[in-house]
Amino acid sequence: MLNNYSATDKVLLAVDCIIFGFDHEGLKILLIKRDFEPQKGEWSLIGGFLKNDEVLDHAAARILTTYTGLHTIYMEQLYTYSEIDRDPFERTISVSYYALINIENHNAQLIENYHAQWFKIADAPSLIFDHNKMLEYAIGRLRYKTSIKPIGFELLPEKFTMRQLLELYESILSKELDKRNFISKINSMGILNKLDEKDMQSSRKGSFLYTFNKEKYEEKLLNNFALNL
Repeated sequence: MLNNYSATDKVLLAVDCIIFGFDHEGLKILLIKRDFEPQKGEWSLIGGFLKNDEVLDHAAARILTTYTGLHTIYMEQLYTYSEIDRDPFERTISVSYYALINIENHNAQLIENYHAQWFKIADAPSLIFDHNKMLEYAIGRLRYKTSIKPIGFELLPEKFTMRQLLELYESILSKELDKRNFISKINSMGILNKLDEKDMQSSRKGSFLYTFNKEKYEEKLLNNFALNL
C-alpha cells in the first residue's frame, strides 16, 4: 500500500482567532503580546497550532476556551492564509476564525495571565505577520453579515436594552443608524422577547429590557429573511 508520505513536504497548520467583544466603549478586539520569537513583544491575534487528534473547529474552540474561559462561543471559519513567507521562522499555513463574546462573561484573570488585552477597533496596534489582513477581513465579514441578518447577540448581556442593541450595530457597522427605522425593523422580525423589567440606569423612566429569541430567529433563517440596514 502507498501509505508513506516521508518524501512530501511538511508544513505547520496554525489557527488564528479574531475575538470580538463589546462593552459601553464599543466594539473591541482581544490581542496578545507575544512572549517568544519571532517578533517577541509585538501584538498578535490569539492563536495556536492544530494537534494530531483535532479537527480545525475543535482546535479553535480549545484556543478560545484557554484564553477566555468560555466554552459556548459563536465562531465562524473565515479564510486560509498560505503565503510562503507569511511566517519568517517556518512555513506555516493559518486558518482564521472570528468569534463573538460578551466581555462581561469572559474570565478576566485568564486574560491577565496570558498578557492579553482588549482594544477598541480604532485603537488596535499594528499586528505581526499578516494578522492585520486577517483582522480587516474579519471586520468586513462581520459588517456584511450584520447589515443583512441580525447577528452579534453573543456580544450583549442576556438582558439588554434597545439602545444597547442599536449601539452594538452602530459600532459594528461604523455608522450612525436611524433609531426609529432600526427599532421598527427589529421589532417587525419578532426575534426579541420584551420583558417587564427595566434598566433604571439609562434614564429616569428606565428602558425596557429584551432577550433574544433563538427559536424565532432560526425560523426566520429558514425563510431567508434579510435585515437590510
